[in-house]
Amino acid sequence: MRSFLPLLFCLALPLLLAAQPESPPELFHVLRAKDSLLFDIGFNTCDIGQFQALVSEDLEFYHDQSGITASKADFIAGTENGLCKLPYKARRELVPGSLQVFPMSNDGQLYGAIQTGTHRFYAKYPDEEEVLTSTAKFTHLWLLEEGEWRLSRVLSYDHRAD
Repeated sequence: MRSFLPLLFCLALPLLLAAQPESPPELFHVLRAKDSLLFDIGFNTCDIGQFQALVSEDLEFYHDQSGITASKADFIAGTENGLCKLPYKARRELVPGSLQVFPMSNDGQLYGAIQTGTHRFYAKYPDEEEVLTSTAKFTHLWLLEEGEWRLSRVLSYDHRAD
């Protein structure tokens, strides 16, 4: 029986992989670029303008350690008064290969996409080496609003100290 389980798994694997919807490459690249603007520029350099441009007015952000942020205004204020005023420089890094994008359509019309992945967070205090502080998972709902992709819902969870 034990030797049968690996064989069963190998036979079922192609079916499991085929069941996952494949994101169109252009959608993946567009949302990968939005992720980069949001984090590599917005988060990592405290460029509030990136958040202003990318975040929907009705943003809802759910964080497993710091609770709910229920609006774009609260998110921007929390970033300005929190992240940007930390005694260290925070940096987010997307775990290579973890990003996935799933299109959302209504009667064949693309209206949004779910983006999931894993990211790492680092802290760099003045005159010290950068250190890894945590790893977490994220799920983002991006919606097309007047032809522009806007981040509408954020789930940030499974934060683990490293």
